[in-house]
Amino acid sequence: MRLAPWVRALCILAVLLCYTVVVLGAYVRLTAAGLGCPDWPGCYGHLTPAGVQAADVAGTFPGRPLEPGKAWREMIHRYAVGSLSLLILLLTALALATRGQRLISVPLALTLCATLIMQALLGMLTVTWRLNPLIVTLHLLFGMTTLALLWWLLLSLPRGSWRSSAPSTGAPGRAVATLVLARRLVLFGLVVLGLQIALGGWTSSNYAAIACPDFPTCQSSWWPRSDYRNAFVLWRGLGTSYEGGVLDNSARIAIHLTHRMGALATTVALALAAFVVLRQRGVAAARAPALAVLGALTLQLTIGVSMVLRTFPLWLATAHTAGAALLLLATLWLLHRTRSPSPLSWTAALAHPREPPASIC
Repeated sequence: MRLAPWVRALCILAVLLCYTVVVLGAYVRLTAAGLGCPDWPGCYGHLTPAGVQAADVAGTFPGRPLEPGKAWREMIHRYAVGSLSLLILLLTALALATRGQRLISVPLALTLCATLIMQALLGMLTVTWRLNPLIVTLHLLFGMTTLALLWWLLLSLPRGSWRSSAPSTGAPGRAVATLVLARRLVLFGLVVLGLQIALGGWTSSNYAAIACPDFPTCQSSWWPRSDYRNAFVLWRGLGTSYEGGVLDNSARIAIHLTHRMGALATTVALALAAFVVLRQRGVAAARAPALAVLGALTLQLTIGVSMVLRTFPLWLATAHTAGAALLLLATLWLLHRTRSPSPLSWTAALAHPREPPASIC
């Protein structure tokens, strides 16, 4: 039985489902449905909101009346997460069962499992600790990490010589220098992007997006009064409901301004990496992902600015998270294509440019 096509199909399905889960999570958060079911993993002690009885809610969860719309949004998100978990466990089982064929990276599959466990714990704490901003931000970060690992797993499946950038000329020394420079720039851009995603999670979980309703200024000022001392206090203890936010406006302004500065830094870092790759002849295989990075970056900036100018409509705010995930995938694709191949693989790629990869059964 040929396993390779099935594994590739499972990986593609897992990436698409994980992307959907990330966007759904943003939608749940933005519609204030994060506490639509105040318990975990069920909803008011039931598998579905349809099974919730008014008497049960009043007796078990006083002060938290059932809101069917919010409850269904939260539970649909949980059902999607459960389906994704089954796919990841299946991929891990296949990695262990076929480790002799090296079809799926076992360390990567095990890392995915560990990330999945951590993400489940954070999902539970998000509800039981009532939307604590630190937990909500970590939940977003681990969701993006899960997406990144699944995407990297898909990119790493055996597919032949396209997996790395072979030199387009017979000058391996120059090609190595080009790949090293490109890879360092992309790695730096990836780190900056990760920090910006964390800032985005912190902005959203502290309800700071609407603190600056104008652009490019904020509160009609280039630098309004900002409370940085309280803006980035990571832990404020338990026993507080963070639904709607607990910070005053000056602290939220500080968070929003920092997120804007992070967007500028991310733009410079990723655009520089992409343009360097596009100008180098030795990394022709990385041109497509470099263009994808520039496209995703342009899209994300357009969404961010439009979101402010249009007074933060729900669909644009949700699309902002979707755009961040796309930008992450494009950056990882570029990083994968700028890996330095060994001299032996160069020789093989140049000598047999059209040789098909060996099939894995």
